[in-house]
Amino acid sequence: MVLKICGITNLADVDAAMDAGANAIGFNFYARSPRYIEPERAAEIRTAPGVRRVGVFVNEARVRVEEISRQTGLDVAQLHGDERAEDYPAGPAVWKAVRVDGLKPVPLWGAVQVDVEALVLDGPAGELYGGAGRTFDWKRARGSGWRIVLAGGLDAGNVARAVELARPWGVDACSRIESAPGKKDRQKMSEFLQAARTALGA
Repeated sequence: MVLKICGITNLADVDAAMDAGANAIGFNFYARSPRYIEPERAAEIRTAPGVRRVGVFVNEARVRVEEISRQTGLDVAQLHGDERAEDYPAGPAVWKAVRVDGLKPVPLWGAVQVDVEALVLDGPAGELYGGAGRTFDWKRARGSGWRIVLAGGLDAGNVARAVELARPWGVDACSRIESAPGKKDRQKMSEFLQAARTALGA
C-alpha cells in the first residue's frame, strides 16, 4: 500500500516524510505549479531504498517524461493531464490521475487502454492540476476494479474516514499538510502519516 507525500521541494522535507513513514515521495514537474521542482534539483534529492520516487506531469511530451524519469530516478510517472495511451512513457510505472468533480460519472473506469499500475483520484481543482486541497465523495472510489490512490484534501483529520469509505490501495497528501506551497508542516505531515498507516492497516 502507498503512503505518499507529494509536492516535495527540498531534502529536509523528504527526510522528515521518510522518518514519519512515507513510502512514496512526489516531485511536481509541472512548471506552472507552485510546487514545481527543477529536474536537476530533484535528481540531487536522495530517498531511502524502498521509497518510491513519483514524478507528477501535466500534458508533457512522452520523450520528455522518459528523459526526466531517467534523470531523476523515477519509479512512477503520475500523469495529471489529458494524456492518451500513446503518451504514456516506457520505463516507469504509470499512475493516471482522474478528477472527481460533482456528480459526473467517474471517467476511465473502463476506458484505460493500456496497463497502468493505479489511478489517482483527486478532487476538483478548476484550472489547476492537483494541490487544490478539495475533497470529493469518497464512496465513488469503490468498485472500480483498479488500484486506487486517494488524493485531494486529505489530512490527519479525515484520512481514516476516507479510507473507510473508499478502501483505496494508498493515500496521497499535499496542500493540507503544508505551511506554504512546497513547504511541509512537519507536525501535520507526521500526524497524517500516522493516521493513514492506522487506517490502512500498514
